[in-house]
Amino acid sequence: MSAILAELAAGRERYTYEDYCRLPEGAPYQLIGGKLVMTPSPTPYHQMVSMKLELQMATYVLEKKLGIVLYAPLDVYLDETETYQPDIIFISNERLDIIEEKCIKGAPDLVVEILSPNTGYYDLRSKYKVYEKKGVQEYWIVDPQVKSIQIFYLQEGKFVLDQEVEEQGVVKSRVIPGLEVRVESIF
Repeated sequence: MSAILAELAAGRERYTYEDYCRLPEGAPYQLIGGKLVMTPSPTPYHQMVSMKLELQMATYVLEKKLGIVLYAPLDVYLDETETYQPDIIFISNERLDIIEEKCIKGAPDLVVEILSPNTGYYDLRSKYKVYEKKGVQEYWIVDPQVKSIQIFYLQEGKFVLDQEVEEQGVVKSRVIPGLEVRVESIF
């Protein structure tokens, strides 16, 4: 067992990015509010939803040469006590310099989190607040259970609910010009 996992088992209270980097590669953790939070493997359905959305976004972004779409597992470092693995991220061409050798260092332009029973609380509360504070321009919350997408757009430093579609309909990104996703195509 690695030293950091032994510390985790002993109940240490606060961790930093340096601690996080000591985890074995592939360890199922995110650093949220200074806590190492175990995030178990997603369900096959979660992964199917993620794959369908990521393919649509990536294909569009590559065709239009707008930037890059990446998907989990990939570390997004936001500060010393916040390192997440969002399901899908978009980084515009103008901000590709936040891509470093080991992680994305800074807020992506757009983040997609697909809710699951084990991580939903963090996606809707803790991570939402940090994404807002760190300047993510657009935050998509995808709920596979109710087949919905909520899109929050950053205005004057605060997320505002921009769109919400359940089961049927189209959502449109403000951050990826021209990107439209038909909700029923991913569920």
